[in-house]
Amino acid sequence: MRVKEKWNMWLPVLMMVVFAFTRWPGLGLPQNFSAAYALAFCAGVYFPRRLAWWLPLATMMVTDLVINFYYYFYRHIDAFHWTQLVNYAVYALIIWLGTRFSARSSWVKLLGGGLLGAVLFYFITNTASWFFNPFHNPEYTKTLAGLMTALTKGTAGWPQTWEFFRNTLLSGALFTGLFVGAMKASEAAESTREKGEEEPQGQEELEPGENEA
Repeated sequence: MRVKEKWNMWLPVLMMVVFAFTRWPGLGLPQNFSAAYALAFCAGVYFPRRLAWWLPLATMMVTDLVINFYYYFYRHIDAFHWTQLVNYAVYALIIWLGTRFSARSSWVKLLGGGLLGAVLFYFITNTASWFFNPFHNPEYTKTLAGLMTALTKGTAGWPQTWEFFRNTLLSGALFTGLFVGAMKASEAAESTREKGEEEPQGQEELEPGENEA
């Protein structure tokens, strides 16, 4: 049986907990260092089809609401903006990308898929920030130079966007590698256990033949 057909309930729960934990403000994690990209990709690879779509997206929406309320009431910052909908659309795209991969693919191939999802997230969301410019950044002019600024330098007063890209790649590689590695180890352990259960049954079936001989 495929891993997708034998998935354990603890895996989605564990992945949601890790994702929510990495998003909480004040943990000291670098900006854009998140398990979200790996979560979306691995959900598409390993989760049953319906669960692969609604569980990651629902978790992201709930954690976004909690974080936005935290910033609004405790730091008096209005962090929510409609352009966050672009993020959900890209997460859905990454989930779809995960469904294009097989759970039996090699660790390296799945790691590459997770990295591709992280790259897509960075380029699409930053391009959307440049195009819509919701915070009216003067650097984001509607020119090729403005787009390059959005993808490399960003706006004054914030870390340069290439640093966000670096953190996106690092976290995408780290968490995809961990999630896929855990699934590969679980699959190997289950296969070993099943072989161990089949061997005694085979020996019992041979015993009547041996006595007759």
